[in-house]
Formats: sequence, C-alpha cells, structure tokens
Amino acid sequence: QKYLCSNCNNILKKALQTLCGHRYCSACLAWIARNNKNAICQKCKEEDPSTFSEGSLLAEERAFGDAAINKEISELRVHCVTLGCSWSGIMKNFEEHQSLCEYALIPCHTGCGHMVMRKQLADHLENGCVNNVTTCQRCKKSLSSSEYQNPFKLVFDCFLVLSFFFPQNCSTPSVNKDGCRFSEVGCSFRGSKEKIKDHERTAVGAHMLLLLQHIKQLKASLCTGAKAANGFIPQTELMISELENKLQVFENIVAVLNKEVEISSLEIMAFRRQSELDQNIIRGLELKIAELHRCLTQKDAGLSSLHKSLLFSEQASYDGVFLWKITDVGRKLQDSVTGRTVSLYSPAFYTAKYGYKVCLRVYLNGDGMGKGTHMSLFFVVMKGDYDALLPWPFRNKVTFMLLDQNNREHVIDAFRPDLTSASFQRPVNDMNIASGCPMFLPLFKLQSPKYAYVKEDTLFLKCIVE
Repeated sequence: QKYLCSNCNNILKKALQTLCGHRYCSACLAWIARNNKNAICQKCKEEDPSTFSEGSLLAEERAFGDAAINKEISELRVHCVTLGCSWSGIMKNFEEHQSLCEYALIPCHTGCGHMVMRKQLADHLENGCVNNVTTCQRCKKSLSSSEYQNPFKLVFDCFLVLSFFFPQNCSTPSVNKDGCRFSEVGCSFRGSKEKIKDHERTAVGAHMLLLLQHIKQLKASLCTGAKAANGFIPQTELMISELENKLQVFENIVAVLNKEVEISSLEIMAFRRQSELDQNIIRGLELKIAELHRCLTQKDAGLSSLHKSLLFSEQASYDGVFLWKITDVGRKLQDSVTGRTVSLYSPAFYTAKYGYKVCLRVYLNGDGMGKGTHMSLFFVVMKGDYDALLPWPFRNKVTFMLLDQNNREHVIDAFRPDLTSASFQRPVNDMNIASGCPMFLPLFKLQSPKYAYVKEDTLFLKCIVE
C-alpha cells in the first residue's frame, strides 16, 4: 500500500510526501493543486473526516521528494502483463521495456485504425494495411499490399527471369547452416542457432535494407536482360513494374521501422535525461536532509545540556548541606548485587556559594571490605568553577547520615580528610577518587523491618560539610 499514490492509487511516479505524511505522484499533486484551491488531502479525509489541520493542505511547495520510497520502487521486481510477453526485471527498467515490447499493441502509423502487435507491424503493412498502397506504373491502378506477391516468391521469380536470359550465370547458393537466413542478400552474421534467432529478431530493419538493395540489383539486371531480348520486352516491363511496386512497399516498411526505432531512441534519451535530473534533485535533497540532521543533532545536544543544567539548578545546594533522596531502592539494590549497576552518584552540590564542588557515591551492596555485607558511602571532590581560588588540599570535616524515617535512630558517621590522599587534592580530572566509609551500615539493618531506613522503597542520605 505504501507504494501507491493517494490520488490515482497506481504505483507512485516521482513520489512526493506531504506534510501530513501521505504520498502522491508529482504529476497528481501538481494537477490537484492547479485545479483545486486549498485542496485537502483525500487520505486525511478518509481517516478522520472531522479532523482538519494545516498539514492536510495540498501544495507543491509544501511537499518534498521521497528519495527512499523512490529507490524502493525502482528496485521492485515486476513482470510485463502484456499477453505473450515473458519479460521480467526491476521497475526502473520497465519503462524502457514498454517502449520495446514486441507483444505490445500499437496503432498502425498509416492511420488505418488498426492496433497491431509491434512485432507484427511489418507483416500488417505488407499484407493487411488498407492505407499502404502504391500505383502500378503500367495500368495506373492503386493496389494494396495484400494484392502483391510474397516478396520472397518475387525474388525467386526474378531469379527465374535472370536464368531465362542468362542461363550460364544462374546458380542457387547453398544455405549456410551457421549463418543468417539473409546471408544470400548480404548479411554476414554467423553463430549458434540461438544467437542467429536473436540476431534475426533484432536486425529486422537492417535485413529489410539488404533485401531492398538486393531487389534493386535484380531490377537493374532485369533491365539489362530486357534490352538483350526484344521478344520478351512486354513481359520484362511488367515484371519491372511489379518490382517497383514491391520496392515501394518495402520502402514504406523500412520507413515505418526507422520511425519506430527513432521514436524509441528519443524516448530512451528523454528517460535517461529525466533520470539524471531526478538524481541531481535527489542528491540535493539528501544534502539538505544531512544538513538538517546535523542542525537537529546540535540542537538536541544543546537541549540536553540545558536539561542537565536545569536539573542541577533544581537539586543543587550551596551551603554544604545536601539531602539525597534515593527511590526504587529494592531494584537498585538487586542491580548492585548482580553487578548491573554497582554504584550510584548523587547530583553535585557546593560547600558554599563559591566553594568546593562535591558529590556522594553509594554502593548499596558494599565495596571493598564491606562488599556483600554493608552499604558503603563515599565522598567525592569534583572539578569546580572556583578551584583556582580555594585552598588545597580539601580539609573540611564531612558527616554522613542515613535518616530513620520514623525519626528514632539515625545512622551517623564522620571523618576528616587525609591531607596526603589524592582524593583531597585539587582535581585534575572531572572528579577525584572517592573516599569515605566502606562499612557505613550493615545490610541486615537496611532491610530490617525494625528500622525505617527504607520506607515506601525510598531512603534518604544526608551529607554535612563543615
């Protein structure tokens, strides 16, 4: 269904996608926009007649070429549905086949009103076309092609006449089994039966020209023979007249075939030119899409940065006191046990308005000496905006608290920084190595119903920096 035009319901040709997301042939959309003011997408009406949006308005400038769907369509496997034709291939080669299909019905070029198969056109012109006529030079009577002799019989008759006048020169050439059947009139093609069959099918025009030239040579020979045999002049003149009539028929056939070949060549050239133009348009649109994608990526990155800044500003603390709310504790503890998410970082906070930038790091299933038995809680010094103005190493006292949500027995631990530890020197990277309490709280206490450290799957950690 996605390959069909929303207007004509046929396979899309030069597909355009509208703002509402439906696809049209470029010609269909142009016709709709030209003949309807403020036209509404028919598919939108069918999907929801009561809904109207500006995106449903149809206009050529509000649609863009759908390069992806055009490429998919060009690579679809298709076959010719003309009766008798066995051609199959991909969609982008189908139009060229249509202009060459031997089984396609085409109108006779003489205007007789008949529709004939392309491969039977020559036979129609020779044997059935009422408009393909010529005038006998002796009796001035107009004769249709169906009233003439078979051309090959005529050639044979010419040989008989020549043999009558020139018996010493008459010989019947042997048929070359490896050569074209038209080798007797000058065709030099040789090959296997299959190749000869293909050659004779594709070289009709060339064979007609060779046959025409051969008949002209016979005519010249007959004229010479007529001069040498006065007793047979009337018969010879009649044969010459018939030859001239037949020549006219062949000339008509060759002219029609040449015209057909010329039209096909022009159509192929036009198709190729249009294809090149379409490819240029597609390349231009692809460049525009790539540029838009790059701009969107930049904007997404900017929005992400703004979102992070907004979250930080909402959660940030600037007085050295930070309260960290951790939700969904059961799942996060299980993730820590399985190793999926070993630790959690808190949002950053400041010890003062222009102080140190720090954060907390918690291992719900423990780390180091406390792994598997205790919850571990650490303090992390981060690279801040005002580090150049602050004294180093960091030497402020840090106090950790796990709050009992019934306000009975908070867990409290505190430490003073080791001034020789790298954890408290001025940060070179985004954050220093965490330092703190690997055995902050036994896990059995965290999970015990006797305490209210976890309530409604939520716990609260508090940090105070003096």
